[in-house]
Amino acid sequence: MTAVANRPVEKLNAKEAADELRRLATEIAHHDERYHGQDAPEISDADYDALRLRNEAIEKRFPELVREDSPSRRVGVAPQAKFGKIRHRVPMLSLGNGFSEEDVREFLGRIRRFLNLGADAPVELLAEPKIDGLSLSLRYEKGKLVQGATRGDGAEGENVTANVRTVKDIPNAVDAKDFPDVFEVRGEIYMTHKDFAKMNEKQAQAGEKVFANPRNAAAGSLRQLDPSITASRPLRFFAYAWGEVSKLPADTQWGVIQAFKRWGFPVNPLSKLCTSADELLAQYHKIESERALLGYDIDGVVYKVNRLDWQERLGFVSRAPRWGLAHKFTAEKAMTILEGIDIQVGRTGAMTPVARLKPVTVGGVVVSNATLHNEDEIGRKDIRIGDMVIVQRAGDVIPQILGFVPEKRPKDAKPYKFPETCPVCGSHAVREVNEKTGKVDAVRRCTGGLICAAQRAERLKHFVSRNAFDIEGMGDKVIEEFLELGFISSPPDIFTLEKRKVKVDELEGWGETSARNLFAAINDRRSIPLDRFIYALGIRHIGETNARLLARAYGSADALRDAMRAAGKGKEEEAHQELMSHDGIGPIVAEAIVDFFSEKHNVEVFDKLLQQVEATPLEAVRQSPVSGKTVVFTGALEKMTRDEAKAMAERLGAKVAGSVSKKTDLLIAGPGAGSKLKDAQKHGVEVIDEAEWFRRVGG
Repeated sequence: MTAVANRPVEKLNAKEAADELRRLATEIAHHDERYHGQDAPEISDADYDALRLRNEAIEKRFPELVREDSPSRRVGVAPQAKFGKIRHRVPMLSLGNGFSEEDVREFLGRIRRFLNLGADAPVELLAEPKIDGLSLSLRYEKGKLVQGATRGDGAEGENVTANVRTVKDIPNAVDAKDFPDVFEVRGEIYMTHKDFAKMNEKQAQAGEKVFANPRNAAAGSLRQLDPSITASRPLRFFAYAWGEVSKLPADTQWGVIQAFKRWGFPVNPLSKLCTSADELLAQYHKIESERALLGYDIDGVVYKVNRLDWQERLGFVSRAPRWGLAHKFTAEKAMTILEGIDIQVGRTGAMTPVARLKPVTVGGVVVSNATLHNEDEIGRKDIRIGDMVIVQRAGDVIPQILGFVPEKRPKDAKPYKFPETCPVCGSHAVREVNEKTGKVDAVRRCTGGLICAAQRAERLKHFVSRNAFDIEGMGDKVIEEFLELGFISSPPDIFTLEKRKVKVDELEGWGETSARNLFAAINDRRSIPLDRFIYALGIRHIGETNARLLARAYGSADALRDAMRAAGKGKEEEAHQELMSHDGIGPIVAEAIVDFFSEKHNVEVFDKLLQQVEATPLEAVRQSPVSGKTVVFTGALEKMTRDEAKAMAERLGAKVAGSVSKKTDLLIAGPGAGSKLKDAQKHGVEVIDEAEWFRRVGG
């Protein structure tokens, strides 16, 4: 975590915000793995939502800092190896979250602006309960259930077909005459409170695992290697979405849901069509008031644009559709004792205070720690060890401390003094001064760099993590053990373990087979997509989204390195200007990646890594006449908004730049085009109008 974790969003500067987004991405990814991958969350849903809420608030205030590995762009976790993998023909993405009435009204406002609708134009939306379960995709061909898959990481899920066939709510065959030849029904596996209580009672009597909540029980029951165990568990299913289809039965969300009902799939009876923010909020409060009586867990209300043609136009922003929003329920609070403050050191050296709490149940979840953000926040709130504090779970991972109860403060409580040395390596810890603003950074960082075990370990853990190199068998404990034994110190060392004849099989808990499997898993990652290679490097501000952008822009690892080193010679260099021309790369991101490649040590590690692995170029998003071309939009567009135009170009495999250079292939110019048109003429770039753009891409 970073030291800015407790500072109000509105008081963050850009550097603090970037550090906080990095911390949140790492922390939420950990809890996503515990929740989605292991069905064993460490924190409550409210705590988890609190982290997501903070992440989204920072991204809203600093849109240029949104990370590729942002929780707002990521879906679930990679599928477990114990199940076969199924690649979703249509990605199973997640929804953006809202937590207030203002969020809902802004959601509607964004839809109207994107579609060029009037401020009062009616937008029909479907409101439905957000089921707290496990997302599932069911593929039917010729009316027969042929495949069942979990969401996984959104692109690939786990093959649970045999288990799905045992769930009574899910038809093994659909004989309706209007059922399409191919149809992927998507929804949520869940368990009722009553069934959950009975099952846990039986589990306890048999001396077997007792589940923490119905969601974990449902997920764990479906993800069994033995289908007979799944069959013995009381699983239920609600259908609410779809993936690949040969034909849709309706042109609205509501119409498709009604078709689900006709075809024999359970749909939620509380779904309702609304035409305004007031109606959506009324339905939200109605469902919220009935929440305790439903008999199953929900954690909010989902809103979806009803017209499917509008959904198509609105498209997606990374992991989330523009046409949908999950309106989460409000946070819950409790009071408990602050027993201590622990300092965590992140992989960038950021030192983050974490409150160690006397365990307390908040909304059905036991909370034992909470974020304190940074030393300034501790001072601002005057939080002291021994205080009775107010803890809030606001919908994401780590709970927040809102303040202390003055009348409960111990007489001997003293103001907390933040350490000035790293608790891991003893190096001096400093708060840097931002050269541009002159302000002191809220984050205190260890100056130990690579000698600090905390940073070295975290960087390597990031390198092998699921969204990076994803080396099976090399988890956090293995990284820590290998570091302690001196087997590895930097990423390239991982790929030379076998060649160096490191005696992994002689370690406690290891054997010949497990060592052989580890080496096989490492060798299996000697070829990796370029975007994951870039993301794995752990460059500040370069998450999955920016890594993918850079991979598409530069094509190869060598080209990226050479271009960034050239860009490091000065902002007037052509390479630096080209970097800044890419839509989505702002000054902060550009500075981060240029700084990375300006460091000799980083380049050495980069080159050594390329001696061990191949970073493969990305395929075009979609083959079209503009695939692989760099395009720029300028002037007023009449048939679509600028955001819609960019989204369309990216779907068609084009690279969208924000400025014109000699590497630009196409300028789409509308009325009022200015300097970009002149730049295009100077560089000999082809210029077309909006009508010609539509003609070229097929309408």
